[in-house]
Amino acid sequence: MSDPGKGSSASAAAPAPGSDTYKGWLFKWTNYLKGYQRRWFVLSNGLLSYYRTQAEMAHTCRGTINLATAHIDTEDACNIVLSSGGRTYHLKASTEVERQRWVTALELAKAKAIRMMNDQSDDSGDEEPTSQSDRSELQGTLKILVSKLDDLSTCNDLIAKHGAALQRSLSELEGLKVPVEGGEKIKAVNERATLFRITSNAMINACRDFLDLAETHSRRWQRALQYEREQRTHLEETIEQLAKQHNSLERAWREAPTLVSTTPSTPTANKGGSERLHKEEASDEDGDTEYFDAMEDSPAFITVTATENTQQRRSQSNLSGASGGQPNDWNQDNNMSPGHNDVSGKELQPCRQRRTRVPDKPNYSLNLWSIMKNCIGKELSKIPMPVNFNEPLSMLQRLSEDLEYHELLDKAARCDSSLEQMCLVAAFSVSSYSTTIHRTAKPFNPLLGETYELDRREEFGYRSLCEQVSHHPPAAAHHVISQRGWTLWQEITIASKFRGKYLSIMPLGAIHLHFHSSGNHYVWRKVTSTVHNIIVGKLWIDQSGDIEIVNQRTKETCQLKFSPYSYFSRDVPRKVTGVVADSGGQAHYVLSGTWDDKIESAKILQSSRGGSGSEGKQKTVYQTLSPKLLWKKYPLPDNAENMYFFSALALTLNEQEDAVGVTDSRLRPDQRLMEDGRWDEANSEKQRLEEKQRAVRRRREADASDALDEGKEYEGYQPLWFHQRRDSVTGETNFVYKGGYWEAKERQDWSMCSNIF
Repeated sequence: MSDPGKGSSASAAAPAPGSDTYKGWLFKWTNYLKGYQRRWFVLSNGLLSYYRTQAEMAHTCRGTINLATAHIDTEDACNIVLSSGGRTYHLKASTEVERQRWVTALELAKAKAIRMMNDQSDDSGDEEPTSQSDRSELQGTLKILVSKLDDLSTCNDLIAKHGAALQRSLSELEGLKVPVEGGEKIKAVNERATLFRITSNAMINACRDFLDLAETHSRRWQRALQYEREQRTHLEETIEQLAKQHNSLERAWREAPTLVSTTPSTPTANKGGSERLHKEEASDEDGDTEYFDAMEDSPAFITVTATENTQQRRSQSNLSGASGGQPNDWNQDNNMSPGHNDVSGKELQPCRQRRTRVPDKPNYSLNLWSIMKNCIGKELSKIPMPVNFNEPLSMLQRLSEDLEYHELLDKAARCDSSLEQMCLVAAFSVSSYSTTIHRTAKPFNPLLGETYELDRREEFGYRSLCEQVSHHPPAAAHHVISQRGWTLWQEITIASKFRGKYLSIMPLGAIHLHFHSSGNHYVWRKVTSTVHNIIVGKLWIDQSGDIEIVNQRTKETCQLKFSPYSYFSRDVPRKVTGVVADSGGQAHYVLSGTWDDKIESAKILQSSRGGSGSEGKQKTVYQTLSPKLLWKKYPLPDNAENMYFFSALALTLNEQEDAVGVTDSRLRPDQRLMEDGRWDEANSEKQRLEEKQRAVRRRREADASDALDEGKEYEGYQPLWFHQRRDSVTGETNFVYKGGYWEAKERQDWSMCSNIF
């Protein structure tokens, strides 16, 4: 048990008990193991709140008790017992004098809070009912304003009294026989005193007006707040009913095997989602799916494909029509076309045989509502989730999946034209989304300091390293260097919000790509991903937003648009369109396709202003050559639907390898247990790891608090393989690779790594 006498010298940091706020250190009983623990208490507006440290006042309150309904008792010379509504605080002061100060302050605050509660009975009857604590807080605020106004009035009376005396003295001075110049100065001082008195009166009048306005609008604020609370409660009840109905339907479906056997399989499971989304999920989305209106900002240009003799032209209303030409167009010879991804990156045979499957996903049922009802409006990364929602990969491994089509960058590094290079970079930026079409499960949140290496130097010429550099907010740094002429790095922070019906995932941070020979430096950012039908219906994912890719050396740009899915649109789902322009804004290529299948480019021969579209916007008409294929998605492996819809690369990411760092995601036990199908053990292990991480964070916070008390500087957590630097090109501060990992791997020296697993 802690000694109550320690640290008592700091408990006197509080104003007199009669003031509005009283603060100080007290010892609070926690449990029989820890006994009394020193806590920082704040008494304000009839509420007693406590914190672990003074610094926590800015972000985390550990508990609050309302003194208006509290019973205050004193057990012995130093103890105080507060009880209210079943909650009891056992407190201990360092000395009897300090105890008496707190008791006096608490009694005064309780009496004041009771008076404020009684005064609420004078409110008019048209006010909507609201909670007792809200009314107490609101009336308390008004009472504070009234008391402050009384103080100002007292000061005003004193100013008026002393001002009148000053003016009398000045008038007497004017009557004395003084030189003319002295009389003028006395007169000027008299005028200033008069102005000062007038100004103080105006200030008091303004304060009275403000108080009257606050009292007038207080009932309106209360009614608005009560209405919003009722709407939130109604929404939660509705969602809960829908979730229960969904679970009942699932059970009924499982109990009818004859119906299951006669149900035709969904074609998109094997065809990679090539059918229209509203067709494949029509039964699930009736009345539950959130549909977008028809798009108002469709691409403001039209492409006209020109043949060699310019006698045949195909006019298209949007880019998807132009890119959807005949299949034989995709394979026509062109110095930009890589064929089917130009497998130049795969000329060498792999030096080792990679695995081609993982254990099948178990068929676990899950009550989503029991977990998600408390997640609405919160940051998803801060909510403990069972592995049932996960796939057996970490966020660092998902980040490494961006390299699935690395051969596009290999080919781009060999391009002489920066505009052609831009087209391939744009195709690469789109290709990273192709793996997400069926991947609705979330990856594991990496532990702070967790790393993941992807060494494919012998097979494909590149090495990749990721590290979790921050936990709140969660941020990961990624660095890739290729022997084939390019380096890629990024720092990604995932901001996610659960809105009851869908989940929005907003990646924050820039992606940098540098080509060694040309010096071209490209920068772009990711778009927003949205997972629909979180509670009821079949989960599906969509990408929407704009990507601007900028060549920082030449100032050439590529504008890509990911069109959100719309039930009313005639366009193909998951459509992507774009234009590649030089530094002067002159368009040279149009890009078209879908983010889950392919991207094509067409060289612009001529552009002109066309007629207005359906929204009255003038469109640009581009006359182009036939489109050429830049990128096409690899087919999924056999049985992918039972293996989390992993691609060929994703199947190898969690494969056990020798000599990796001790913080590597492959060594994470809960993730490994989940992959093996032992989900109950994985959940237990996940809880252990998260509690271990929380304990480390608490130790770090305690060290920071001790350093603050001692007036020392506390550096805080620093990543092992990355450090923060200001980018010379963009001017932004981000985490970049500082080196040392691959050298440590060569030496097999991991002594500098933390034990996070």
